[in-house]
Amino acid sequence: LSEKNEPEWLSEEVKTGTTILAIEFDGGVVLGSDSRVSAGASVVNRVMNKLSQLHDKIYCALSGSAADAQTIAEVVNYQLDVHSMEIGEDPQVRSAATLVRNISYKYKEELSAHLIVAGWDRRKGGQVYATLNGLLTRQPFAVGGSGSSYVYGFVDAEYRKGMSKEECQKFVVSTLSLAMNRDGSSGGVAYLVTIDEHCTEEKVILGNDLPTFYDQ
Repeated sequence: LSEKNEPEWLSEEVKTGTTILAIEFDGGVVLGSDSRVSAGASVVNRVMNKLSQLHDKIYCALSGSAADAQTIAEVVNYQLDVHSMEIGEDPQVRSAATLVRNISYKYKEELSAHLIVAGWDRRKGGQVYATLNGLLTRQPFAVGGSGSSYVYGFVDAEYRKGMSKEECQKFVVSTLSLAMNRDGSSGGVAYLVTIDEHCTEEKVILGNDLPTFYDQ
């Protein structure tokens, strides 16, 4: 077939979608994500965990191309293991975020991925970093993915400094529920990871157990 006779979908960019976020509290962080992996109008995976462990107390939330984001996370996980052995202690959260930033910037023309890095270390406690095409910035909370555009007003209105761990967990779950309801590319279950000095807790909230709002 000539190029003129090819169907449009062969040359179209494949649209992906997700909702990820992370928030700091005094002494730790909470990360959250939906579980739907989409390619255009098709759902290719209903229950992918988009919260990837980079080290014992450092996680990242994945968005963009699933393959690209997972590859970055695996490379950084390996590099952090080597770095940890070299310095003889657990790596800092900023070190992990810097590695993610460096890879994202170096391969910005080849890769399509945005990772939010969050975790706890003994020097600065709980931290959240946004990384995108060379950007590296610490934020009290960060939101990403296609679902984020539906919930920016909500997070700006509901966020306040000094929230407890339980309040941050509720904030993350409510944000994910709203985004999954509005964004067709977000859905499935909600994954949560809570990290502090003492433990790392992973949790899955089924779709039926997510909070509902007035129009649901």
